[in-house]
Amino acid sequence: MKKRLLGKTPEELKTIVAEAGLPGYTASQIARWMYVRKVRSIDMMTDISKAGRERLSAEYEVGVTEYSSLQTSSDGTRKYLFPVLCTGKSALALADDCKVPEDFMEPGAVEAVMIPDEDRATLCVSSQSGCRMGCRFCMTGRQGFHGHLSAADILSQFIAVDESDRLTNAVFMGMGEPLDNFENVMRAVEVLTSEWGFGWSPKRITLSTIGVMPALERYLKESRCHLAISLHDPFPDERLSIMPMEKAYGIKDIVSLVRQYDFSGQRRVSFEYTMFAGFNDSIRHADALSRLLRGMECRVNLIRFHKIPDFPYECPSDVIIRRFQERLAANGILTTVRASRGEDILAACGMLAGKFRK
Repeated sequence: MKKRLLGKTPEELKTIVAEAGLPGYTASQIARWMYVRKVRSIDMMTDISKAGRERLSAEYEVGVTEYSSLQTSSDGTRKYLFPVLCTGKSALALADDCKVPEDFMEPGAVEAVMIPDEDRATLCVSSQSGCRMGCRFCMTGRQGFHGHLSAADILSQFIAVDESDRLTNAVFMGMGEPLDNFENVMRAVEVLTSEWGFGWSPKRITLSTIGVMPALERYLKESRCHLAISLHDPFPDERLSIMPMEKAYGIKDIVSLVRQYDFSGQRRVSFEYTMFAGFNDSIRHADALSRLLRGMECRVNLIRFHKIPDFPYECPSDVIIRRFQERLAANGILTTVRASRGEDILAACGMLAGKFRK
């Protein structure tokens, strides 16, 4: 099997071209072909000599993974399925009542979702196949963990989608917990935000996490990209009942850590709050959430829950959601209700599981 060039930095490419007997400047040529022109083949790098391309191709390939299936929602959202070979084994044994039915599972596959919105095209990116965080309201978490994506697998999602040249933003909110695959995710972010790479501003990227520490602390120190924390309930005991990792990464500790960093400038932090009828949608919850976040420069995104099998809760009514939003606003918390996109093709929040609705 050939080694992949995708995901390599210019310094790493210099080592590769030197071993192939090529001049050092060939490294920057390769980076430009992969990250700016987004070619799929070394043969397409036409400013490298034919002999040089042949020497490179003997051991290497660009390594873009093409999507195998595509679905388009009635609202224009597009869901891509990628057949990806992952590394890593499951480290979390899920309870028997926390499994996704087998007809929803295609182990090893990952999905990316392109969300159009006027002049924006946002790619919702996956970082793992499956997930080992075990959140009970999430289809990805309920299917178990199949492996980490390499930086090349992550970047393939940006290159292979049909909208590659029109993408304006990215959110690491697809399958997997990004900070559980920290090194590969940060390598991908480096390529996306470097001048020699995609050249994106960090402001175009948001990473979502349940709050995996100490990787969260490293992310806060090493990245200028936006941060979204999956909060979902301000009471630790209730949060634990739907998010098993509350036991290891308590929401109070997570918020305490985030408070230590400055979000008054260009970098933003938001808190994701999926609403479940009769569970976390009361005024009591709104007030507790307000106390938890009081004084922070942040936003709360309220998310309508999308019903999945074998989970007891439904989405609250719009009246309840609006009441919750108004209470937070009255308490000084900037709050929005996130628009639901792609539910009809299982592309909305919490619904990614490597399965296409026919």
